[in-house]
Amino acid sequence: MSEIWHILRSGHWPSLVGAWLHLTVSFMVWLLAAAMSLSLAQALQLSEQELAWLVSLPLLGGAVLRVLAGWSADRFGARSTALVILVAELLVLCWGWLGVTGYGDALVFSVCLGVAGASFSVTLPIASRAYPPSAQGFVLGLVASGNIGTVLIFFLAPRWAGATDWHQVCGIMAGVVAATLLVFVVAVPTTAPVSALQAVTWWHNAAQLIRRRSAYWLCFLYAVTFGGFVGLCSLLPLLLHEVYRVDAIQAGALAALCGLMGSLIRPVGGYVADRQGGLRTLYYVLPVIAGAVVAVISPSRTMAVVMMVVATAAMGFGNGVVFQLVAGWFPADIGLASGVVGAAGAVGGFLLPILISTVKGFSGSYELGLWLFAGFTVCSWGTVMVALRSDRSSPAELSS
Repeated sequence: MSEIWHILRSGHWPSLVGAWLHLTVSFMVWLLAAAMSLSLAQALQLSEQELAWLVSLPLLGGAVLRVLAGWSADRFGARSTALVILVAELLVLCWGWLGVTGYGDALVFSVCLGVAGASFSVTLPIASRAYPPSAQGFVLGLVASGNIGTVLIFFLAPRWAGATDWHQVCGIMAGVVAATLLVFVVAVPTTAPVSALQAVTWWHNAAQLIRRRSAYWLCFLYAVTFGGFVGLCSLLPLLLHEVYRVDAIQAGALAALCGLMGSLIRPVGGYVADRQGGLRTLYYVLPVIAGAVVAVISPSRTMAVVMMVVATAAMGFGNGVVFQLVAGWFPADIGLASGVVGAAGAVGGFLLPILISTVKGFSGSYELGLWLFAGFTVCSWGTVMVALRSDRSSPAELSS
């Protein structure tokens, strides 16, 4: 414990608190539509496919904006970009509270919620620059634990919606974001932006990065692990309600449990990968994900919930492993690589609910869609096996 306090005091801890709070609340906003999915479906009389688009679009918006936010953080400063993100979240939530009426408005509202997904690209640099190199691993892991906002919103939003309606939930979250904005302004000091030349260099480095095979591979792995995690969590309330007739509040609590397991185990994945090797760890994790996903649809509701927890926990574990590889293979471009790989993960999260709901529309069951995702996971497992057997796990060889 004394060592942890020493690490926290080695840098500017208010910046760490501000960054963690920003990411936690932004995750709550990012997955708000998914957490209110059953209330939205009832209020707007949505079909399953319409609801799938509504809960998936924030993930797509976040994927695009993560890259733009990463550039803006380097060009105008991470703090300034973070403030813009919070203000944008506040405006979107106020619109959801007071102005959104029909399905068309709800789709635009859902896309706009994607701005919250860009928080990842600004909060990690804020925390990183506030601490010395010796504290980076602990500090970045601590800030990344802000994805526990997933747990909070899946637990709270259905209860709020049950007591009022989904418009009022947006109003409550607007108040939470406003309070976060005030804390962030006080806690995080202003930093100088980089030059325009450096900003141009950022885009050049991004173009160079996406030409490397290892970057594409990590994007694919993260789309399976993180994309699977947020995509499955987004779909769980609807799946639990449709297949097992679970009410909205209980479905939200079960989805929150899955999110909690996936969030808490993420640092463990990185820790194990540090000691056993990232590829070797993924070799054992990916088949667990595939098997658990296939078993999510079970005759027993208890077994189904257990498999949901196992699947999301394994995905969270895999998230930590993939980012251990990112840090090891791209040490000079960790911020840029994190943004690109993180964007790929968000795209995966967008596609998964669309895939499963579309397949369910013509097959009448969620099973085929889950089998297809399990197939993608097995494909990623195959690429890991090839890399291990080829003994090409060094960044120099894989990035050629």
